[in-house]
This record gives sequence, structure tokens and C-alpha cells, in this order.
Amino acid sequence: MPRASSSDCPHLDSVGEITKEELIQKSHGKCQDCEVGGPNLWACLENGCSYVGCGESHTDHSTVHSQVREPRLTGLKNIGNTCYMNAALQALSNCPPLTQYFLECGALVRTDKKPALCKSYQKLVADLWHKNRPSYVVPTTLFQGIKAINPMFRGYSQQDSQEFLRCLMDQLHEELKEPLPEPFDRSSTISVDSGPEEDSRSQSDEFQSCESCGSSDRADNELHGGGVGGERFYTHSFPDIQLSNNAVHPRPQTPAPMENHIPKMSSSPPKSSGWPSLNPAHKKGTASITNKRQKKYRSVISDVFDGTIVSSVQCLTCDRVSVTLENFQDISLPIPGKEDLAKLHSSSHQTALVKAGSCGEAYAAQGWIAFVMEYIKSWFWGPVVTLQDCLAAFFARDELKGATDSIFFLFRLRNGVKFCKMQSLPEILCIHLKRFRHELMFSTKIGTHVSFPLEGLDVQPFLAKDSSAQTTNYDLLSVICHHGTASSGHYIAYCRNDANNLWYEFDDQSVTEVTESCVQNAEAYVLFYKKSTEDAVKERRRVAGLFNMMEPSLLQFYVSRQWLNKFKTFAEPGPISNDDFLCSHGGVPPNKASYIDDLVVMLPQNVWDHIYSRYGGGPAVNHLYVCHTCQIEIEKLEKRRKTELDMFVRLNKAFQEEESPVVIYCISMHWFREWEGFVKAKDNDPPGPIDNSKITVNKNGHLTLKQGADSGQISEETWNFLHSIYGGDSETSQSEEKIEMETRSL
Repeated sequence: MPRASSSDCPHLDSVGEITKEELIQKSHGKCQDCEVGGPNLWACLENGCSYVGCGESHTDHSTVHSQVREPRLTGLKNIGNTCYMNAALQALSNCPPLTQYFLECGALVRTDKKPALCKSYQKLVADLWHKNRPSYVVPTTLFQGIKAINPMFRGYSQQDSQEFLRCLMDQLHEELKEPLPEPFDRSSTISVDSGPEEDSRSQSDEFQSCESCGSSDRADNELHGGGVGGERFYTHSFPDIQLSNNAVHPRPQTPAPMENHIPKMSSSPPKSSGWPSLNPAHKKGTASITNKRQKKYRSVISDVFDGTIVSSVQCLTCDRVSVTLENFQDISLPIPGKEDLAKLHSSSHQTALVKAGSCGEAYAAQGWIAFVMEYIKSWFWGPVVTLQDCLAAFFARDELKGATDSIFFLFRLRNGVKFCKMQSLPEILCIHLKRFRHELMFSTKIGTHVSFPLEGLDVQPFLAKDSSAQTTNYDLLSVICHHGTASSGHYIAYCRNDANNLWYEFDDQSVTEVTESCVQNAEAYVLFYKKSTEDAVKERRRVAGLFNMMEPSLLQFYVSRQWLNKFKTFAEPGPISNDDFLCSHGGVPPNKASYIDDLVVMLPQNVWDHIYSRYGGGPAVNHLYVCHTCQIEIEKLEKRRKTELDMFVRLNKAFQEEESPVVIYCISMHWFREWEGFVKAKDNDPPGPIDNSKITVNKNGHLTLKQGADSGQISEETWNFLHSIYGGDSETSQSEEKIEMETRSL
């Protein structure tokens, strides 16, 4: 077949040579999508494309090649040592689950919180991926928002790209988070029972101490005096051990550095919602969970990046085990040195985990040339460190012993062993390599090359035995690199374009196509891996085929646009969730009625039946209506707010006009701010009971106001009014004489 002349359609310039015999041969084949035989088949004439399709094919192959033409990608202008920010933003923008959310679920990007960073990021993503996008974008608005949140990024000094990522993702989560539906109320305590000889004790018992731990009074004194300011002391890489109701902390304690071992640290707070099973060799322990129910939240950030690590710490004195679940959004991996690698690879330390982590099979797909290059490098630059080695070092058994490795375990200093495994896997695994070491007077950088796979990173060896994770393979999406020293340097990002699977280097406003070998030789600092499975791709093709069947259906079903975005971009989208546009009564919340069309997508019955049978979830919705019950509740809530606010203003005005009040009541400003946010409609939830514990001190059985306490003064009538509604602590009041005496003494 002759090529098209220059006067023909310009899209035919790429048509390849094909003979009549080849066309006849292809016509006797099968459609590559639905495997239907001829004769109504057609062949793609794109040069190098061997696709054969049929008229009933559900995919429109005619537009594929025009879509994957060389894209003009957009860079980010450096506005004053902001290469760390530009590299991080480019790496994030090339994560399809996150980017498609901001592009296709724009109605969900709503917030009243300042500085509305999610709006700035949404605008930036839209500019970067617009069909008429410019060669570069200036991220001024987003940079100003980051500086308003964290003063560290003010000025024009070089900053850490990974710290910027954490700050950005934390703020996006805070602005976009939504409360999760209340789970089923289970027992407030969870037992870890692995010893067949142990009897079934009550789950309300607290964690028992070692047999030789001494009296409980002494243990309590050591517990509260083990750290600065009464905080607990934990060694580096040791999770927040949950011993009793009072031991559950919202954030992990700041660790103290240890010597002679590789530190391991998670970047997220511990989670106490569930416990994994333990080895039968371990003995029984019970840990009670706080009775106070705390709301749990989710956002697109937690959906995409959140995973769970289970940490088990065994006391070598009494063999009791403490188990903690920790959420993480990124994993900070150590880069093992020669001695650490020798320990990982030695026969005495080779567990199944370390063997899997140090083997070379994970990189076999890259070919023998890469293997030879790595072998040559090892002669000149020392042993080859792989990403699997870093993972193995992080999850390896950690023996805590001796004077420097003692742990504060079971109310006493004891030797112990720590084990870490991943309980649940994130959709996108963010890995941070610890290249920078900061001392008191100076900082150094670890320049060791860490080889990493572009495809097929298998984390199966690092999964807990009872993990329900189905997909354990990850493909690389983007990598942030740092060139230079600890004191000065430059950040760039290598990202794989999702449209054509080619790699590009993003160096501020310059964007250049690079080879895979160039990416593999990069000095990786932060890597983004995405779950990879063929099942998800096949499922999307099936659903697309059902859409194109145009089968008439009597019912149409509404599905969350947010979940549909998960279906398009996640390897494991999970059960269908329509909670983002439904209330607990099954209707549309009144505050979302005005933009409900932006929150849902209508599906024909055959498509709904297929995805519902495949993923479950729901609920099924084929009629949208504004919830009347919610409307009544909102009206009652507005009336309550107005009543409380008007009464407080009236009582406080009378209090201010009173010249010499006999009694003045003190109230915690922390609680008062929560109440103020509620009555002014800044917060939907009313505050809990009045809590003055932070502003009072017990002196000889009498509560008095702390020196410099964050408190406010209200009248007796105001206190009685608030206390009659919310209850809580007994009143903290002081006479006028006492206040005057304290003022004079000051």
C-alpha cells in the first residue's frame, strides 16, 4: 500500500507499509479485544502497530495513536531555590489516582480552611494537564500557601523535598478529610492469645507486668519519670507501646537515637483499631483501648497513600508481646553500609525475609547488561545496594539489648526484640531513602547508589502472615533525585508519562525525554510506586464493553464519581462507596443538593449489575432526593446555635456591666473555642462536656486556677447555662477577694 502524499490528510503520515497478503492473513485472524473471528475485521495501519479489531469492539482504537503522540509536557518555574518544591509537585502530578481526582472530581475539592491549599493544587494540576498547556507554569499561589502553613519554607533558602511533600500532603488531607461512617461498636479491649496453656481471662484486664518488675507504685513512678516532662522514653524505632487506657497517644513520642543499629521509623501516628494474630509461641497479653470514641476521617490522600505497619515487640524476660498498628504515608528506609549488608547476607542472620530482600531475582527482568554493570560498579564503589536491601534492613528483626538498647517495656527497662511487617498496602507506595544525616554541628549526605526496579517491585516478603493484601507488585511512577551535597544541591524528578509510558526528566521549567537506563542510574531520594495488576485493566475493558453495548435498561443507577475515579485508576478500588453523596438516611444531604450532579455518574443497569457483583458495597441508588430528616435536623441545629449564642451574648453583656461581681467562674479556653466554632457554624459537631482539667491544679483537695492558665472568666449565670447543656467538670470559681490578692502578689 503506497504512502499518502503530502496533500492528503496529515494524520496519514505515519501509515506503515503493508501488503495485500498481510491484510488477507490478518482478516482470517481474531479481534484482539473480544476474540471474534472474521470476516468483519480491520487492521490498524499505524507504522509498527499490529492491532486487529472488529466493528463490535468496545475500544475505539482509531484515536489511540493520536492520543499518545509526543506530548508537550509542562515544567515549573523556579521562583527562588524552589527546585525542591518543583520536583515534588511533578512527582505527585504524575500519580494518576491523585491527579485524576483533582481533574475529574473537582466538586469534592471544597474547604473553608485557610489557606485553601487544595484549591491552589487543583488549579496547578489543571494547568499542568490542560490540552492547551503552556511550556511552564509559575506555582506562586501554592508556594504562598505552603509558606503560610509552615514558616520553614519562608525565604529563599534550599529546603528538603521530602519534608515539603509531608507538609503538602498533610495539609491536603486536613482540608479534604471527611468523617467515616461509624463502625460497629465492638469490645473496648482486644486480647492477643497465643499460648495454648493459658486460660481465657477477662478482656478488661490491663497489660500484666513482668514477674520481677516490683511494686506497681514504683513502676508508675518510673513510667512517668522516664522522659523529659513526664513523657515516656522510647528507643529509636520503638513504637508507642499501648499498656492501658492512658497509654494511647495521638502521636508517637520523639525517639532518642541508639547506637550500633539501623534506625527504623514510621512517619505516622500509631493506630489502635485492630490487632493482628501472633505466633503461637508467644504468651498472652491484653491491651485496653480508650473508651472515648474518636472520629475517624478519610480523604483522597489517605485513600491513595495510607498503609499499615504492624510492630511486635517481645520482652526477652517474660516473653510477653506488645503489638501496635501504625498508619504510614511514606516509609523512611535506611541505606545499609558494608557491615550492615554483611549482616543481612550472612548465614547466621538469613531468615526467609532477608533472603527474599537480598536476592537478585527481583531485578532479573532488567536483563544481563544491567547485572554486569552493577557487578562492575561493585568493584569500584563497593557492594551494590538494592532497594530490596533497604526494605530488608527496615523490616529485619531488631534486637534491643545491652545498656544502650534497653527498652522501656512493661513498666521496666527490659531487653527485647522488635519485628515489623506490613499489614495493609497503599495504592501508591512512597519510599524515602535516608540520604541525609544531621549532626549537631554539621550535616552529611550518603551518596551510595541504590538500584531500584522500574517494574515488578515485590513486597510480598515484607507482608504480615494474616495480611489480606491481594496485589503485592508495584511499578515505578516517579522518582525525586538530589544532586550535590548536604549543604547545597539541586532537585530534579524523573516521571513516567501515563499516556505513552515514556520517561521524562523534569528540571524546573525544562522537560526532556530520557531513557530507562538514565532513570535507573539516578541517585534516588524519594520513589513513588503504584500497585500493578492485569486484572484491573481487564476489568476496565469489560466495563467499557458493557457501556458500548447500548443495552436498553429499565433502571439507571447512580454511582459516586469519586469511586468511579478509583475504578479507573486504582489497582484495587475496593467496595463501591456512595457515602460521599448520601447521608445516613439514604438521601442527599441538603448542603450537597446544589451540586449533586457533580458528585454522581449515572450507569445503565447492566454496568451496575456487573460492578456490584464484582466489588460489592453500595448502597444501590436509582433515585436522588433531598433528605427530609436531615433538613429537619439542620433546622433544629441552627435554632440551637442561635439560642445558645444569643443567651451567651446577653449573659456576658450583663456580666461586663456588673461593677463588682462576687464570684467569677473560670472556663477552659480550649473548650470555649470549640463551643464558639460550633455556635458560629464553623464546626458541625458540638463540643463535648466542659473540661477544665488543663487549667486547674489540686491543692489540698481544692481545685485552684493554674498560674498562666489558658482560661476565660464568665459569670455564674453563664456557667450554669453552659453546664446545664454540656455538663462536665465541677465549676472552677474564685471570689473577687482571692483574685485581687493574686493580682497584687503578681
